[in-house]
Amino acid sequence: MPKVFVFDHPLIQHKLTYIRDVKTGTKEFRELVDEVATLMAFEITREMPLEETEVETPVQLTKSKILAGKKLGIVPILRAGIGMVDGILKLIPAAKVGHIGLYRDPQTLKPVEYYVKLPADVAERDFILVDPMLATGGSAIEAVNSLKSRGATSIKFMCLIAAPEGVEALQQAHPDVDIYIAALDEKLNDHGYIVPGLGDAGDRLFGTK
Repeated sequence: MPKVFVFDHPLIQHKLTYIRDVKTGTKEFRELVDEVATLMAFEITREMPLEETEVETPVQLTKSKILAGKKLGIVPILRAGIGMVDGILKLIPAAKVGHIGLYRDPQTLKPVEYYVKLPADVAERDFILVDPMLATGGSAIEAVNSLKSRGATSIKFMCLIAAPEGVEALQQAHPDVDIYIAALDEKLNDHGYIVPGLGDAGDRLFGTK
């Protein structure tokens, strides 16, 4: 089974409290999501491989470390996932950004893919798939399907808040995808919303209803 990482860093938890708060307006909400994404990116990249190189300091020539291994790709699930991209790019500016658009079919309630644009060298990249919420898991599962069908072999999923039902569904569907979350909430309600959650992340990011 994939690993599930729940971040307990004090700064992440502090900012997440204000993200949840119904009184937090669009501007502040957007800034907080951006900041938490940066902090989570710091944690999610902890095991990135390094290689040794030589660098000349003002004092002498020395050996030091630089990143090695595969190049990175960041893929937000549209539309709410866009709110997390810039925060990650602050730490990893060389990463390429793809996009996956999904909507829920009103009859079947299943996610339907309507847009996919990825870097050309999909098979050569480690991907971080991002969405603020992991509720039922349907969108995340379909997005991973989209990445894999186009050649991706290394995928991590990162979100702010997850419901146990969504974590379990994603684990069962894709046992090779590790899951990184800022908070594991209590449950889903009858409407598929995470409880206590933060409401609709897309609406709060972009000021829509």
